[in-house]
Amino acid sequence: MALHNPELRNFLLSRRARLVPGDVGLPTSGSRRVHGLRREEVAALADVSVDHYIRLERGRGSQVSDTVLDAVARALRLTPAEHRHLYRLARPDALAETLAGTDPAETPVRSGVRQALQALSAPAYLVGARGTVREWNGPACEVFLDFARITPERRLIGWIIFTDPRARELYVDWESKAHETTAFLRTEVAQYPHDAELAAHVAELSAASEDFRALWSRHAVLGVAHGTTAIRHPGSGVLELSYETMRLTDDPREFVVVYSAAAGSPSAAALARLSARSGGTGPGSGSGSAGGSRAGGE
Repeated sequence: MALHNPELRNFLLSRRARLVPGDVGLPTSGSRRVHGLRREEVAALADVSVDHYIRLERGRGSQVSDTVLDAVARALRLTPAEHRHLYRLARPDALAETLAGTDPAETPVRSGVRQALQALSAPAYLVGARGTVREWNGPACEVFLDFARITPERRLIGWIIFTDPRARELYVDWESKAHETTAFLRTEVAQYPHDAELAAHVAELSAASEDFRALWSRHAVLGVAHGTTAIRHPGSGVLELSYETMRLTDDPREFVVVYSAAAGSPSAAALARLSARSGGTGPGSGSGSAGGSRAGGE
């Protein structure tokens, strides 16, 4: 018997609830007890049987074809990122990493990756499974937090954003960063449903943060790997930064985030000063080496 997947069910319920008949060209007259579209309406829009859709919404994605998944995605007006998320939820065994054996978060960071980060004058850090900050450079500590002063078990993006009061001061648009972080974790849960440590992290965040619980209930997923952010630096004012993510390792759960500022801008000048203050690269390291004075140092 196929494994019931509550994540799949809840995601479909949330996407069905956000649409009203008028959004998809259906009549809007008459009283409705259901908030959003009915199951029968989604099935009709997708041109699939009601039984097929109910099976999917009951969390039994392995029992429906790719054609049905694609049709439901179109009917629910899913974005490309949400469409991929639907597949992750419906086909977890095909996409999930085998987590038995060595925990990817405990595998030592390759020296070449560490050297590459330290060679950058731009703020950069390596993120691993569950949003763990595994490695960083000096400029990252100057702009963000001194990661070496955060205990390893709390050195996770989610924990920092939602429970460290410094994060609310650091990010000018904290709500946007919180939404992005929640969407990242939601995507991780879909892709790695058997990661017990990830499930425990989400449960702990839910218990610790009302804001996280509210955002988690929206079932948002991460759609892009780049963007902009504004950082409120105590010594340099507001820094307008862009960020890009890139892969440096063979681990599909690891990526590097690199920040930059527009050439000739006040933010670029401030970044240059902060980089110089950190010694250009700095000794930031996931192994626990400390940096110098930091924006958020304890």
